[in-house]
Amino acid sequence: MKSKLKLLLLLLSMTLFLSMLVACSSGDDESAAGSDSEEGDNTEQQSENDGEEEASSDEPVKLKFHTHGNEASYNWSETIPAFEEEHPNIEVELVILSEKGDTNEALQKLDLAASSGEQLDVLMFSDPASYAQRVDLGMVAPIDEFIEEDGYELTEEYKVNTQLGDHYYALPGKFNPWYVLVNKDHLDETGLEMPTDWTWDEYADYAKQLTTDEHYGTFFHGPQNGGWMEYLKLALASQPEETELLKEDGSSNFKDPMFKKTLELRWQMEKEDKSATPYTDIMSQQLHYRDTFFNQDASLVMIGSWMNTELGGTDQFPLDFNVGVAPYPKNNSDDEGGYTPVTTDYMAVASNSEHKEAAYEFIRWYTTEGQVVQGKNIPSWNGVGDDELENIVNTILEDTNNPEKVDTDALISVLKNSKASKLITPAPYQAEIYQMANDEYEKLIYEEQNIDETIEAMHKQAGEIIENNQ
Repeated sequence: MKSKLKLLLLLLSMTLFLSMLVACSSGDDESAAGSDSEEGDNTEQQSENDGEEEASSDEPVKLKFHTHGNEASYNWSETIPAFEEEHPNIEVELVILSEKGDTNEALQKLDLAASSGEQLDVLMFSDPASYAQRVDLGMVAPIDEFIEEDGYELTEEYKVNTQLGDHYYALPGKFNPWYVLVNKDHLDETGLEMPTDWTWDEYADYAKQLTTDEHYGTFFHGPQNGGWMEYLKLALASQPEETELLKEDGSSNFKDPMFKKTLELRWQMEKEDKSATPYTDIMSQQLHYRDTFFNQDASLVMIGSWMNTELGGTDQFPLDFNVGVAPYPKNNSDDEGGYTPVTTDYMAVASNSEHKEAAYEFIRWYTTEGQVVQGKNIPSWNGVGDDELENIVNTILEDTNNPEKVDTDALISVLKNSKASKLITPAPYQAEIYQMANDEYEKLIYEEQNIDETIEAMHKQAGEIIENNQ
């Protein structure tokens, strides 16, 4: 598939190139035909053109920025003018690829723009798979030389490591780690303390104690139809590396003990402790994590911190209880904490941009002080001080209906101490791996096979999928 895409892009580019050659040739012929009769006029016109070119050298570089992010979510109307005010030599033309913020629609339009030869300078990707695939297609330029000139180590400067292979192709924008939303009223009723550092075993114990006739202790929103696979990688995601279903070298990771731990945990909590919302209910009733949490149908809900904008309740989801935020659990008590699934925006420079230096200048600003100006998300940039982080969180919560019901200190602490594991380049057939794992998990949870049989089936089928895609 990749080779077909590359070939398509190459053919379209060649077609465009040949069209340009034809146009240039026609222009040259016309100039030659009239050169004798218009020599004096041409000399005068050339002098005028030279003057125009000299004047244009002082004009700002004009960048095109293609993004899935809409105004409501990214506050571009304030962010981009702030950049242009600090960098009067650069203008940024915003191209919003989906007014709905639909990332699939945005990617389709971006690919079309690339194949049509449109000007591309700055690109934004919403997930590692989209980012890695466009790098593989040659759409994205490496930015190692710019990082080296700026004199910083990306892994020290940012919380998210964007390295693919031996190169960096993007800087991370927002920082959305996963965390555990806690119904503090339920916690108080049970006499449990607010967790600030815990393991998966302790998480299971909390969920068991929090379960009553009125609500479950916890809710897992996946896997579903090959998506929401974070819920099949619970213990894997608590590690600093090898957190995917495929290893970094592309081989199966289903034999990792932490994957088995995840299956054991899911089985125990649903089948033995009866503390997790049954999978059959989630699928048959199409239950959703927002309704479940705000309706108080579960005490603990593990989800991404894009929920920050809703924690204090909204008109659609009113808040009638106090909310706490706990960190993503560890595997063992003596493990380094903070590792969690993380989503970010991958800010990249287009490989065919004629203004790569200016494009890098924009993404560097945007992923640092630009995130503070934007005021919509927690930045991946480690240069944000505690006061700035607190201000950003307070600004986000102030837009909710009842920010006073949210434990702001706990939220800030979790966000401050969260970190992403090492990025693994997604395989082109990752969706096939995910769907297969989802299908086999359902056989387990529907009691058609046990945990060991499930792991063996996943491992075997993963090997076949890998082999068929070589």
